[in-house]
Amino acid sequence: MELEIQIQTLPNQPGVYQYYDKNGVILYVGKAKNLKKRVASYFNKNHEYGKTKMLVKKIANIKHIVVNTETDALLLENNLIKKYQPRYNVLLKDDKTYPWICIKKERYPRIFLTRNVIKDGSEYYGPYTSVRAVKALLDLIKELYLLRSCNYDLSEKNIEIEKYKVCLDFHIGNCKGGCEGLQTEANYNEDISAIRNIIKGNFKDSLVLFEELMIQFSNDMEFEEAQKIKEKIALLANYQAKSTVVNPSITNVDVFSIVSDETYSYVNFFKIINGAIIQSHTSEIKKKLDESDKELLELAIIEIRQRFNSTSKEIYVPFEVNLGETIKVTIPKLGDKKRIVDLSIRNAKYYRQDRLKQIKIVDPDRHVNRIMLQMQKDLRLTVEPRHIECFDNSNIQGTNPVSACVVFKNGKPSKKDYRHFNIKTVEGPDDFASMEEVVFRRYKRLLEEGQDLPQLIVIDGGKGQLSASLKSLDVLGLRNKIAIIGIAKRLEEIYYPGDSVPMYLDKTSESLKIIQQLRNEAHRFSITHHRNKRSKNSLTNELEEISGIGNQTIVSLMKHFKSVKRISEASFEAIENVVGKSRAIKIVDYYKNKQL
Repeated sequence: MELEIQIQTLPNQPGVYQYYDKNGVILYVGKAKNLKKRVASYFNKNHEYGKTKMLVKKIANIKHIVVNTETDALLLENNLIKKYQPRYNVLLKDDKTYPWICIKKERYPRIFLTRNVIKDGSEYYGPYTSVRAVKALLDLIKELYLLRSCNYDLSEKNIEIEKYKVCLDFHIGNCKGGCEGLQTEANYNEDISAIRNIIKGNFKDSLVLFEELMIQFSNDMEFEEAQKIKEKIALLANYQAKSTVVNPSITNVDVFSIVSDETYSYVNFFKIINGAIIQSHTSEIKKKLDESDKELLELAIIEIRQRFNSTSKEIYVPFEVNLGETIKVTIPKLGDKKRIVDLSIRNAKYYRQDRLKQIKIVDPDRHVNRIMLQMQKDLRLTVEPRHIECFDNSNIQGTNPVSACVVFKNGKPSKKDYRHFNIKTVEGPDDFASMEEVVFRRYKRLLEEGQDLPQLIVIDGGKGQLSASLKSLDVLGLRNKIAIIGIAKRLEEIYYPGDSVPMYLDKTSESLKIIQQLRNEAHRFSITHHRNKRSKNSLTNELEEISGIGNQTIVSLMKHFKSVKRISEASFEAIENVVGKSRAIKIVDYYKNKQL
């Protein structure tokens, strides 16, 4: 009753809401355009997702904060999540270990890599996701400009009293000797200003300046100096070329995209300056509730922009997101802008594939759980298909009809549970009737023996084989207890009972790959059994044609001689020793007459 009153008195304003349990522990923080509508939606509908149901059951108290705009709500939500880390909120990875480039606040500033951001007025650029990228950029700067590496206090007084002497860096040409006043502070700061632009991705000014210097040295006949500048231009151009160039007109833009499965989402971020990607990062987000891609992308955009200190006024995304009034959201449809969003999506997909390969090795349980959830969703099942059985028929020109049942548990073959079936009640090549027989026999036996039933049955075939299988399930009373689908070979159509229109899964889908593996394994197992049976029949049929020779005699001969050919070539005495004189005479006479 108290919760109902709290919901009814919520304002129709943008803001942030907080759910608490009976012990006063914060469970969840969320944002809303309309607080009253958003909070009420949690209590007014039945949630399919189990964790959302559990969250709603635990809510004992609701608090809210009203803000002026949706942008304020986004930022406040992000800050509260980071502060309280509620159990049911998505938590993005912290950035404490990322490297930064620091331009130290001092006379003759040093430039170096650091992982600690100190609020002392120094400039910090980053964070970068790769130490290698930072080192490559610092190496480039070192090649282009002569900067000091010492940590001397180069105050005017210290230089005036000649407190320091030039070191080895000056003598080998890596420093201009600011410690002895051999380089002015103004000249040094010009280089720092150019370096700032390079770090930000703006190479244009530096290239123009170097080209002017090169021409000047050349005109003054100082060809060695001109050559040095030319090498610097080549270095800078080469570094710029390594950045993915999009379009020079696209500048100061952030690009975001998201790729999701049932349990995790992957958000890719590109920073574009002067038409080149100067920064790229992908975050993995573990879902807590049944969050949509839109919700997760909005949360990730705010967090990642804060983490990387982005001040871009425009972002490119694959679909509409609500980020308030201060950020321009563009959803490109054509051209270079669309291609850069597609590239971002591709990077997110590659990152996801790499993570899945790693997880499969280091955390197989998580891998299995994810695939089972994905199959449940893709195949529209009510439960995860932990136990799947697949049936396939095999006959050649109607002879030796057999069927096979293969079993997968947790997405992998369980070969000890495979079963062969010789068709008993069907005459001739009738796939439908054969499927009806083996499905009935399989599940009648499981019921009689009290064994576990599968969550999913896969029938190798289309609507005909599926309908035949359903007849058996109806007779056994299992129609509503086990999900069943048929998969047709030609276009990999998946058929459902009572639905004439097939479903097509994405060709790259893991769910489809497991179903194909099931079908192929059932086909292999069925064909192997069929070949063995046909081979055995072809071997024994010849001996069965001999009058007075029964099955037991044939078995004794085959055990001893191993093949029909050896029996036909054996001496009278050898055969007599196995089956006796009278039967040996019949067998030897048969092969003599056959040779005539």
